[in-house]
Amino acid sequence: MAKFPEPPDAATLARIVPLTLTLDRGTRLARIYFMGGEYPGRWNGFRHFGPTASRWDHHLLDEHGRPGVQSRGVLYAASGPEAIPTCLAEVFQQRRVVERRIGRPALVGFELAAPLTLLDLTGRFPTRLGASTAMHSGPRPKARRWSRALHEAYPEIQGILYCSSMYGNAPAVVLYERAIDALPAEPHVHRLLDDPALSRTVRIAAAECGYQVTSAPAGRSRSAPAR
Repeated sequence: MAKFPEPPDAATLARIVPLTLTLDRGTRLARIYFMGGEYPGRWNGFRHFGPTASRWDHHLLDEHGRPGVQSRGVLYAASGPEAIPTCLAEVFQQRRVVERRIGRPALVGFELAAPLTLLDLTGRFPTRLGASTAMHSGPRPKARRWSRALHEAYPEIQGILYCSSMYGNAPAVVLYERAIDALPAEPHVHRLLDDPALSRTVRIAAAECGYQVTSAPAGRSRSAPAR
């Protein structure tokens, strides 16, 4: 049996009791998003366009097999003491260079305003599903198909807890649109990556990843980050 097969249909998955984890109110999450460039966003904005190349996008393709704007949305973040290097490792993985100005990337930290129920894919549950932890590093199109099936099979989950394949399996999360009410009105940290106050933090975190740090001209364009 393949370690990372195609997902079964949602009805089949629904017969498997899910393994979930609750993040309590007040749990801190971090994320990096882009205030400018080709894909500008908001600190608490769910991306409703998709699917993109990101691993866990659960958006539906249209009748022509193309992505589009829809009610389904995602927000990628990280948790735990290594949340910042995890975010850097994931967002800047294509070139392994932390570009502090291109696209105006910003670091955000926020505390959950309500508990979140996540499907826990960090342990044994992928095996119970008929797959394995290869879900975290295998082909992304297949992971997106799994995300769509899991979203349909388990309407009570508000996202997925997964392992960052770019940073030593550190905990990372993708929140579905169902999680929107758990986001606070304001973050407790919101700074551009080229803010001098973040310089030391960014350089230490980038060094942990083995990434370079650069401050290229702010006017350059950039492609969407890989997740």
